[in-house]
Amino acid sequence: MKAQLRQRFGATVAETDHHELWQRATLTAALVGRELGPLEGAMDDLERFVLSRFPETVHFRRGVITSEEVL
Repeated sequence: MKAQLRQRFGATVAETDHHELWQRATLTAALVGRELGPLEGAMDDLERFVLSRFPETVHFRRGVITSEEVL
């Protein structure tokens, strides 16, 4: 899944929890964009893609931060 999200959406993806559990993972994906509209569209597409593969077991939490907040 990590490789698919990288290739399909250009997302940076990391496994951030449940490292030792078989067939379970918590993934964090990051997308970067200049404008919020297209970025939200990409987030929607990514979410639909993951849900199409794991419809019963996936949960999402989203957040958006600006470049000023990062600095």
